[in-house]
Amino acid sequence: MLALARLHLLVNDLDACQQQCSQLLEMDKDNDSAFMMMAELMFRKHDYESAIFNFQQLLERKPDQYEALGRLLDLLRRAGKLEECDKFIQQAEKSPRTGRDAGLNYCKGMNEWSKNNPTQALKFFNLARKDAEWGEKATYNMIEICLNPDNETLGGETFEGMDSDLGNQAEKTDSQLAAVKTAEKLLKELKPTGNGLKYRILENYAFMANKNKSNIEKSLSHFMEIATAERDHLPSLLGMATAYMYMKQTPRARNQLKRIAKMNWTMEEADEFERSWLLLADVYIQNGKYDMAGDLLKKCLDHNKSCCKAWEYLGFIMEKEQAYQDAAKNYENAWKFGNQNNPGIGYKLAFNYLKAKRFVDAIDVCHKVRKVLTKNVKFSFTRRIDLMHNDVTRLDAREKCWS
Repeated sequence: MLALARLHLLVNDLDACQQQCSQLLEMDKDNDSAFMMMAELMFRKHDYESAIFNFQQLLERKPDQYEALGRLLDLLRRAGKLEECDKFIQQAEKSPRTGRDAGLNYCKGMNEWSKNNPTQALKFFNLARKDAEWGEKATYNMIEICLNPDNETLGGETFEGMDSDLGNQAEKTDSQLAAVKTAEKLLKELKPTGNGLKYRILENYAFMANKNKSNIEKSLSHFMEIATAERDHLPSLLGMATAYMYMKQTPRARNQLKRIAKMNWTMEEADEFERSWLLLADVYIQNGKYDMAGDLLKKCLDHNKSCCKAWEYLGFIMEKEQAYQDAAKNYENAWKFGNQNNPGIGYKLAFNYLKAKRFVDAIDVCHKVRKVLTKNVKFSFTRRIDLMHNDVTRLDAREKCWS
């Protein structure tokens, strides 16, 4: 019955899946798999409250059911309820069976990553990195953070150079080099399971991270090979579009992104869909097609209300149209869901408060931006990456001693 429910979910027959899950839970009210599947299909129906309720029920019985905890954290993020995540982490920590569980550290890493705290996220993922069950996923997440710590739109041009005055550009370049070096080290230690496609995708993102033309061309060739072998493989199509954007071949990038925009959204590739929609919105904004960009950004927010970058783009569009009150509202959400950690967004919010004659609010945000900048100067991302790189090396040495 559970296998049949999974099959219905796979082909997106949600009503049939719900019927099977309901029957399962009538026979076995403590069936974890049925609870999780019921929550999954409620999410797909955009019934966030019911989905959250199902996960809450399961976690009340089993606070250390980390697969369910991870899915709940992701669901709360997509429902725009990041502030509720901490209580479920704390609930899991109180369980006598948790200890230093890799699953708990993995979930903590996901929580910090969602809150725009890449340094803390790296720390917790690193603690889960050597675990048989959680290690591969944790390592992949660490690689993604190292390749894009600020969660930028890779290949996007709208915000390119806009925030350069808010930090030392040389320092940023150094941090990027250190982060890519760490990503490459983590890739070398991975022994990917399955078909290894995710490994190949990230390997090529790392390869073109330095924006070297020949490296980008090689990565593009590899992305094209994957896309040819795997029909409608979204990550490789997005990789191609990103490479084309780096090469300033925007029409070719747009063609790939428009192809993705016609594909049916799936939970398994939710992040890739979001990134592709954001990049296509960036292209439309560059061409002054604000309505088309706005439709894509609203699509992002339909699937993830905490999408900081979508709110930022909407704020940018409103600002360009001199609708400063509306721009401020969108930047408020970007600032909120970015955990007030991005000085560039804070500056834009303060500027639009100023334009909207909300002077006290503008001053308040300026003070917060100063604190963020001061914190970043005292403890730069380069330093954070160096420390994390040392942690990786130390853990490797410890493993060799015990092996």
